[in-house]
Amino acid sequence: MLICIPEILSKEEVAGIRRLMDAADWEDGRSTAGAQSAMVKKNEQLPPDGDLARKLGAHIVSALTRNATFVSAAIPMQIFPPLFNRYGVGQKFGIHVDNAVRGDPLTGLRIRTDLSATLFLAEPDEYDGGDLVVEDYYGSHEVKLPAGDLVLYPSKSLHMVTEVTRGARVASFMWMQSMIRDDHARSMIFDLDNSIQSLSDRIGRDDPDAVRLTGVYHNLIRYWAET
Repeated sequence: MLICIPEILSKEEVAGIRRLMDAADWEDGRSTAGAQSAMVKKNEQLPPDGDLARKLGAHIVSALTRNATFVSAAIPMQIFPPLFNRYGVGQKFGIHVDNAVRGDPLTGLRIRTDLSATLFLAEPDEYDGGDLVVEDYYGSHEVKLPAGDLVLYPSKSLHMVTEVTRGARVASFMWMQSMIRDDHARSMIFDLDNSIQSLSDRIGRDDPDAVRLTGVYHNLIRYWAET
């Protein structure tokens, strides 16, 4: 399940974040890559344990948890502190799979990475190349979204960032442990929630059919969260 979620951040929020990021010192992005990923990764990142990355990351987590579509799609239990990267001309990240477990040395948090996300912080016309390519059961998907939009996909998916040939691709990336571990179950629950919201808009949330389906939705979450 690959889901694009618009306007996690407003254009004003993105501009404020970019001003801070553009003035910061960057380091080699391989410092947070696994042994195999480091061999195909070429980019820069904000120091993940630095004050700026932590401040900006907390702002993004707050925005994510306020977004109903994100919460419905991810059903998050834990969100790993967001990281920030930049790809300049000639930089890319070859095909790889994200680590199954991520640990945060500052907080001791350890999560199972069920979902990965990229929050775009540069407009598509600011750079050429730099597409996120995600492979799933249905083929390859190229993703390049407006600044402030986010793409969410299973962490076990093969994915890559194509080489940037002009400008700079700037983004935040992060992982989540979902309350629903199974990708197919999570997708089914997300589709059911969307159907309930659409039905409720037409017949009202107090209608018996809407209430019954809402009960089914919550019972499915309980069942799959315990599985």
